[in-house]
Amino acid sequence: MKRGLFVTLDGPEGCGKSTQAKALAECLRGKGLSVILTRDPGGSPIAEEIRGLLLDPRYKGLSAFAEMLLYETCRASLVKEVILPALQKGKYVICDRFSDATRVYQGIAGGVSDTLIRQIDATICQGIKPDITFILDVESRKGLERRFKRHKLLDRMEGKPLAFHEAVRRGYRKIAKADPRRVRFIPALSLAKVRALIAREIERVL
Repeated sequence: MKRGLFVTLDGPEGCGKSTQAKALAECLRGKGLSVILTRDPGGSPIAEEIRGLLLDPRYKGLSAFAEMLLYETCRASLVKEVILPALQKGKYVICDRFSDATRVYQGIAGGVSDTLIRQIDATICQGIKPDITFILDVESRKGLERRFKRHKLLDRMEGKPLAFHEAVRRGYRKIAKADPRRVRFIPALSLAKVRALIAREIERVL
């Protein structure tokens, strides 16, 4: 049933993925394509509510396993209500984070079994996988400083120890290396250069 194109952008905190996701959506719309821009967690009413809980600094004691279940709950709603219907209508879906984030944050950095995460994720995603994923890189400390400079306050995930974020960065590199057919790893460059690289890769796909 899948007819559209599913693109995800991911990476460590402060890597610029949200900015690049918006830029890519504008680029594709400029070509006359029907584009859905969404985010994970989020994208549906219930997922946005859960997102607020996940990122709330008051809930520092939440375990990685509990995080994983909540993120997967959000994703189940997003896939069913937004992504799958859009792809079936031939639309282009651009998602700010997706399954890779759970494998990295709760799995590689958090200690939850990757096998378990992938089993649950495969069930809730109903066979939907990204056609292409862009993983943007940034040095951990620099990325966090960029986030703090912009928002003046770090959310619950951003506020985790630097060692955690360094593990996240290594995790993304590991996933990119293991799945080169799907993942395009983009090093830390200027916004303009990253945007150009993404646009070039999408042109090849189109």
